[in-house]
Formats: sequence, C-alpha cells, structure tokens
Amino acid sequence: MTSRHAAVPRPRAARHARTLRAHGVLRAIALGVAAVVVFGASGVAAVAAKLNGNMDKVDVSALVNPMPEASKEPDPDDPNAGQAVNILILGSDQRDGENGTIGGEVAGMRSDTAMVLHISADRSRVELVSIPRDSLVEIPSCTMTNGKTTRATEGMFNTAFATGWDNGGDMTSAAACTINTVQHNTGVTIDHFVVVDFAGFQQMVNSIGGVPMCIPNDMTSKLAGLSLKAGFQTLDGGTALAYARARKGEGVGDGSDTNRIGNQQKLIAAMVREVLSRDVLTSPQKLISFLSAATSSLTTDTAMSLTNMTGLAYNLRNIDSGNITFMTIPFAPATSDPNRVEWTSEADTVWSNLANDVPALGETPAAPPTTTAPDPAATTPAPGTTEAPAVTPTPTETKDAGKEAFSVDDTTDVC
Repeated sequence: MTSRHAAVPRPRAARHARTLRAHGVLRAIALGVAAVVVFGASGVAAVAAKLNGNMDKVDVSALVNPMPEASKEPDPDDPNAGQAVNILILGSDQRDGENGTIGGEVAGMRSDTAMVLHISADRSRVELVSIPRDSLVEIPSCTMTNGKTTRATEGMFNTAFATGWDNGGDMTSAAACTINTVQHNTGVTIDHFVVVDFAGFQQMVNSIGGVPMCIPNDMTSKLAGLSLKAGFQTLDGGTALAYARARKGEGVGDGSDTNRIGNQQKLIAAMVREVLSRDVLTSPQKLISFLSAATSSLTTDTAMSLTNMTGLAYNLRNIDSGNITFMTIPFAPATSDPNRVEWTSEADTVWSNLANDVPALGETPAAPPTTTAPDPAATTPAPGTTEAPAVTPTPTETKDAGKEAFSVDDTTDVC
C-alpha cells in the first residue's frame, strides 16, 4: 500500500453517481491539518500512542491487486517525501450502537461515501474527487480474508464494499475490494484508505465549536432531522451531519444524491476554513480534543500511522488554501439506466491527471478574484447635490458545488 506506481491506462467502464457523506472527508482532512502541530508538540510520544490507539487498523496488502512500482527509496523520516499520495476515503453507513441511535438501526454494512484525496508530490495541491456511489463501474474479481474469490461483474460503485463485506465478513475484505475497484477503473494507485462513521464526525465538529456556513435559503428535511433558517449559521455536530445527509425536503435541492454531494463539499470546505482560521492548531487543549475526535471510530490501513500522517501534514503546512480543490468526477445519466450514472470522457482526463500528479483539471489552480475598491469620485456627491450617484454593486462570482470544481477560497453561496 505504500509503493508508488506509474499511471496504468484502464479501459473505461460504464459508470453512475449518487451521494457522498462528508463526515469521512472532514475527518481525514482534520487528521492531516491537525498533525502539523503534533509534529513539534511536547509530549508527542504519549499523545501519539493515545491517538493511534483510537484507530482500528487492518492489513489489506495481501488482498489488493498490485500496481506497477516506481524505483524510489522512501525517506525513513517521511515515507511519503517527494511522492504524490492518494487516500481513498469511505464513509460507512453502519447502523448499530451509537451510529444506529444517530441514523436509525439497519443491519449490515454499506459505504455511502467515496472520495479520492490526492496530495501532490511537491505538496502544493490537495484535490478531493467525489465518486457518486451509484456510478456504474467494472467491479473486478476480489479475494476475501476467508479465501473466497468473487467473479468480476459490473454494477454500482458502492457494491464493491458490500461485496467484500458480505463475502468476507470483515472490513479488510470490504476495503480491499473497494480499493481494487478504484484502481481498476481509474488507473490511480491508492496508497491508504480511511473508513469513518456518523458518531466520530459529530464529535469532531463539536470539538472546534461548530462550522460557520452561509445557508442561502431555509432548509427542512424530516428524514435527515434538519431544520435550518437562511443566513449565516454555525452548525454543531448534529446539525452538520443532518445537513450532509439531507436529500429530500424543502429547500434542500432537487432530491437527488448528486445534488447532496454539492452540499457535502460545501460543508467540508467550510470545515477546512474553520480549522485553518481558528487557534485549533496552536491551542494544546483544542488540539488534543480535535485529534481525539478525528481519530475516534476510525479504521485505516496498517501503514496509516500517526507518524506517517505527521510527516505528510508537516510538509503541507504552507499550502495555499486556494489550492485545496473539490470536484465531482464528471458523469452523465447512464444509457442503460436513467436512475444510474456513468463517467464521461472528461473523467478519464481527471483520473489520468491524478495518476500522473498534474492538476486534476489540467491547469494550475487560478487565484481567487480580487475585489477592486470603489472609485471615490463615484461615491462623492456632485456639486449642489446631497446624494451620491447610485453605484451598481459587482455581482459576487460563485461556483456551483457538486457540478463545478471549486477551492476553499471560492464562494459557493451568498447570504
């Protein structure tokens, strides 16, 4: 899981799109951002031992199909130094125990969130690419921890996780089958994976005092337990999770899972802005609380140690927030089923760019638009008058989250 590889062209499969639960992505970003301070904090050994103990770890290396390897020796102090890193983030829809209390009891294990987090080798870019769970893709043959082997088939993307869980009976099989599916359909090497749940996300949001967001209109969803008024709001953990899960209701959107992806991306971006702007990274008390929440109820591969994350995050400490980009893999309604989606030819370009560690959209991220100060003459009353001439405000440029790529610096809603 730690070797690097060149891009491998893969035949493009028929594919489809639905939702993504933002809590998985938020916590993965939190782990990276917060680890920057741990790198130089006193008592780091004790803290690291505690936080590592929070995480469940599984070894998927024997079940993941190998990809071509690059001939470069890793840096012993930072195994990721000078190398691009791809992390598959999965949000599990496990509904038992505390998670069942939050989301309602449901048997089994499913994955409703999927995002590839790409960190460039020079640590100048972070790109998060959402994969709609209903994308029609090729699911390769998968081997389970119990020795069972499944047949290759075609189906919804999130079927891969369920296939591993149902046939292997454990997280190792489920995660490995999903990783194999991503690599087979994209040619992108997955170096690490993270699986998260409802409860840990709520704890993480609460640990930083909530997430400020612009809510452009009233939003109500009985199914998700959401009730929000228009305007600037600070969402606590429970409300943030309801916002991320809401699909049907008044003011929520068109009711589709793909629309929900956009809302989740906006939530993640707001979370990143809050972590970067507050004193979370400089206050030991807030930092420990944040890290404890970020690592609770978390399952990763065995190579995803805190030391590994710390070295990676430390090298990201100077990243420009405008170079943290969110996007959904380009898709269209599937020709075989209008209720499913398939990736378009533009998706091939995105995956190829990620595999080759160039900007996903093929260009350097643009700087955010600058605001020009008004001309004093335009706001000064004319001689003999008492009123200044009317000034037409310049419309704020916004990005359509979920449909357009946007950065942490971009505006997606206006209040």
